[in-house]
Amino acid sequence: MRGTLSYLKWPLIVTALGLVLAAFIGWRFNGQTGAISFFLIAGVLAVLEISLSFDNAIVNANKLQTMRPEWQRRFLTWGILIAVFGMRVIFPLLVVVIAARIGPISAVNLAATQPAEYARLIHEAHLPIAAFGGSFLMLVALNYFFDQSKEVDWIGAFERWLRAFGSVRGMEIGFVLVTVLVFVWLLPPEDEATFMYSAIWGVVTYLGVDALGAVLDRWGASHTGAAQAGLGGFLYLEVLDASFSFDGVIGAFALTQNLFLIAIGLGIGAMYVRSMTVMLVEKGTLAEFRYLENGAFWSILVLSVVMFAQTMWKIPEAATGLLGAGFIGTAFVSSLLWNRRNGD
Repeated sequence: MRGTLSYLKWPLIVTALGLVLAAFIGWRFNGQTGAISFFLIAGVLAVLEISLSFDNAIVNANKLQTMRPEWQRRFLTWGILIAVFGMRVIFPLLVVVIAARIGPISAVNLAATQPAEYARLIHEAHLPIAAFGGSFLMLVALNYFFDQSKEVDWIGAFERWLRAFGSVRGMEIGFVLVTVLVFVWLLPPEDEATFMYSAIWGVVTYLGVDALGAVLDRWGASHTGAAQAGLGGFLYLEVLDASFSFDGVIGAFALTQNLFLIAIGLGIGAMYVRSMTVMLVEKGTLAEFRYLENGAFWSILVLSVVMFAQTMWKIPEAATGLLGAGFIGTAFVSSLLWNRRNGD
């Protein structure tokens, strides 16, 4: 089994290259002052991404444990390209293309020459993005807590109560739809249709990816050596990562309006999250810390509610990150205490 430092090899290389590139871009914009500013902002964005996505790493590790080693490697290689270029570059551009009804080349020019207008268009698309991501992540969390085969309860009585709902088929979908209706009732009339339409698409996407994953993995398992085995899990993890990245991409514009700097900073953070995921799998950390997975899913559930709430109120990304870190940190301490009580 590799040492901990070996997992940091590529993240550290990407960090060095990314920070140098950020400083170079800043220098081209505003000399030495710009270089220092862009260097620092890229570092802050990387920390922001790691803090917002640590729970994502734990959930990813849980899924990766069921995947073959080659698909684990593909998640770290192909997956990081999708995460960085797909969600941190292509996705914001597509938002602008759709919102402004312009071509992709024009969107790139807009990001490079009119960053303020680019940022405004991204922020205007926040409501449907938050509705989609909120419903998707809420289903991810509830599917865990309603799972009848779940054996470990952290918040004992409450988690057992939630698991009892799992005996009712489709209960998690009904819970999400009721939550969506509550927020539709609270939202201004002009936002109701957009919110509901986007939230429903989040539910449909979750169900579609889950069904496709089950079909592909079942097909792959029945064909020895078939490449499709593990593809379903890979697709699920990529959509999950996309849902987590929405908040980080939107929040990054509070620090800078430069698309390329955002891609560098969030890309550095995403690389650490991916490496952290593989380390959790190979070192068996989830098994060692009994309640860590529970804390991650509580963090996801809270994040989904926060994303819904962001459609009405301004909630700082720092607060979101602290909430997630709080659940995971508390679960980590609870795991240590359990290990001590049970002689582990």
